[in-house]
Amino acid sequence: MTPTPTPTGIDTGGLANFLRAFFAPLFLVVVSVVALFFLFTREITRFVQFLILAVAIGVIFYVPNIIEVTARAIAGALGIK
Repeated sequence: MTPTPTPTGIDTGGLANFLRAFFAPLFLVVVSVVALFFLFTREITRFVQFLILAVAIGVIFYVPNIIEVTARAIAGALGIK
């Protein structure tokens, strides 16, 4: 019986996990600093807009496979298979 060869491709799952672990603290620090700036300057409307945008970007980065699931949902809604 011959042994199965090991895959030699790039581990994209590991790369994605590494990038999430690397950029997660940086993203949170930038969001916190900008949010505090808007609060201290009393720009509540811009603070709320920024908070909504930051949550949307955070969901895209932190939820695994969200882009793939969204693309499949849009394609299904358009009737593309």
